[in-house]
Amino acid sequence: MSLRFILPLALVLGLFAYIVVPLLDNITLRWYVRDLDSRAELLAGTLRPSLTEYLPAKDTARIDDLFQGATRDERLIALGFCDNAGKLVYKTAQFPASIGCWTTPTSGGLYKSLAQLPQGQVHLSETPVMSDAQQLGRLVLVQDMSFVERRNTDTKRFIFAFLAVLAVLISLMTVFVAHLSWRGWLAAVKDVLRGELLSKKNVAAPTDATPVPIIAPAPAEMQPLIGDLRELLQEYHLERQGENNGWTSEWTPEKLRGLLEADLAGDQVLVVSNREPYIHTKTEEGGIKVQRPASGLVTAVEAVMRACSGTWIAHGAGSADRETVDKLDHVPVPPDNPSYTLRRVWLTEEEEQGYYYGFANEGMWPLCHIAHVRPVFRSSDWDQYVKVNRRFADAVIAEAKTDNPVVLVQDYHFALLPRMVREALPKATIITFWHIPWPNSESFGICPWREEILDGLLGSTILGFHTPFHRKNFLETVDRYLETRIEPEASTISYGGEMTQVEDYPISIAWPDEDPNLPDVATCRAEIRAAIGVPADHLLGIGVDRLDYTKGIVERFQAVERMLEQQPGMVGHFTFIQIAAPSRASLDEYQSFDTRVRKMVERINRRFGSGDYVPILLKAEHHGQDALQRFFRASEVCMVTSLHDGMNLVAKEFIAAREDEMGVLVLSQFTGAARELHEALIINPYHIEQGAEALYRGLVMPPVEQRERMKSMRARVKHFNVYRWAGRMLLDASRLRQRDKVMTKIDAHRRLSRRKGV
Repeated sequence: MSLRFILPLALVLGLFAYIVVPLLDNITLRWYVRDLDSRAELLAGTLRPSLTEYLPAKDTARIDDLFQGATRDERLIALGFCDNAGKLVYKTAQFPASIGCWTTPTSGGLYKSLAQLPQGQVHLSETPVMSDAQQLGRLVLVQDMSFVERRNTDTKRFIFAFLAVLAVLISLMTVFVAHLSWRGWLAAVKDVLRGELLSKKNVAAPTDATPVPIIAPAPAEMQPLIGDLRELLQEYHLERQGENNGWTSEWTPEKLRGLLEADLAGDQVLVVSNREPYIHTKTEEGGIKVQRPASGLVTAVEAVMRACSGTWIAHGAGSADRETVDKLDHVPVPPDNPSYTLRRVWLTEEEEQGYYYGFANEGMWPLCHIAHVRPVFRSSDWDQYVKVNRRFADAVIAEAKTDNPVVLVQDYHFALLPRMVREALPKATIITFWHIPWPNSESFGICPWREEILDGLLGSTILGFHTPFHRKNFLETVDRYLETRIEPEASTISYGGEMTQVEDYPISIAWPDEDPNLPDVATCRAEIRAAIGVPADHLLGIGVDRLDYTKGIVERFQAVERMLEQQPGMVGHFTFIQIAAPSRASLDEYQSFDTRVRKMVERINRRFGSGDYVPILLKAEHHGQDALQRFFRASEVCMVTSLHDGMNLVAKEFIAAREDEMGVLVLSQFTGAARELHEALIINPYHIEQGAEALYRGLVMPPVEQRERMKSMRARVKHFNVYRWAGRMLLDASRLRQRDKVMTKIDAHRRLSRRKGV
């Protein structure tokens, strides 16, 4: 720990000396040159009267005596006199032949009067000798500069010695203070772990009937950490409690099912989302095929539903969806091994246009993502949004088999639904998860129906976000626009006599099981390269997104282009594959974005492509999970450059696919995943050069570094998986349900006591 302080300090002082010493040399040299210029002028002025007398008479003997007398000065090396024709007429014996009739240069700055001779550096000056307004010639003086070098050497030694002593003193003081602070922090953390340290505002005054506990007040610098440490301890105790109940330390489907049975009494689980996990579409041959949509929400929640069973309520948008449901609009899924029920809700074209394409995706989506696209709000869209939320709320109520189901509401499409369900099922546990970012309060104020949306969301028992930053934004938004009581430390909102717990639950993926049908990494690399027609040693980058303006696809292509400009050796040896699933194609903004992306790909390919080689391969079509796994395993680099994202599960899917512990993830700092995957190459996607440098660094990164980074990220994603995400929410829900039961019993006991008293 001491080296952490000493080494940076030594580097800073060394850099300071490296900069200051040459600067000081320059300053002192300027001073000495000015002094020698003045001294030469003074000496010339002293010799000038005698020269004006001796020169016309050509009295060589006296001139030599005059010059020899002047050079007795230890710093004046030589003197010479040149006539107007530039001929050296008189000089001392030590006058350097290489100087001759030296003339002051017209350019050269301050140091034009310095010259380097074999015996060392000298200072030169020349001054005219006048007689009766007539110039007789020029006097040239040569002065020694060796004393300057000696003094500069002494000065450097003093400076280095001073900085060394200063570094030692500062290091000792810094290390001493750091050790004291570190010991204090360790002691405080240990007190927290023992439960002996409380924040000052939480230390209650003891009564006469109780012994006075010895409680150390929390240091001021520890105050911001007390709440976080307690939250971590609470989570740890919950994990330990789960282990004592026979669960494994890793969150698994079995552990999630056990949680439902043990803590939620096997209550019914209902999921509500706009996008369905399986879409039935008609083929050209008249058959029916099943598709998995490209959605991070579906990827995460579908794994939870497989573990918990229950019913998933979603919009039936497939061309063959109606043909595959029963009379209750149910269909068991997954098709190959059904484990839960999909309930489809049907919408008219007008409802879908207003609710989904209008309010949700032209209004709420750009509003929350702050991706420089102006949100559009129409009253007609809002009316459809309210209508469809009511339709889905009615479906939830109809599917509920008890009055207290667990309802998992997904995303911004159903901001009003929690309140609607709460009114019909007041005992229901409603967990709403907001999958996209939540903007700051000022930005959210743009929405004309902001109070209605906040009111709807506060019908939830638990409201979850990906990151603490989004959670904080929501609390500030509620505080600004609604009359509520907010407890920041507990992260709760009391509104209308009900309390909502607001937490951050970073979503993740289900860690994949070993699939015997999935080829190994080497096979995937060979197959993908053969499919796109490139050599076996060809480098590949991969990007997987919906064709959406928030995903930074344009900025990603600009980074690829810039990398090829900076590294021309990569041209012909690198291809970036962009899988872009079409999305919301009926909206003008998305149509314009699609056109822009395609034109950019064409331009870059024309610029750098040749023959069959193209630097960017755009696949604007849906791909199944198996196909994506193959692309992930075949690529050297995966780029996730979202301009704003709640989490982005593509980054975690890429990590999970790399069982060889190779590959490099380039990740936008504006994703929730960047707060967890610190070993990725984190970039600002708006900084094109930074993206280009990260891409090239990933392509040439040594295998040892790749493995070190990937191994750490894989361990984190495997541990913090989607079952843990769902489990944390369900554990919090269980705790709140237990609290409500206790409060109900207390209220019942009070009412009974009052009756007896009456």
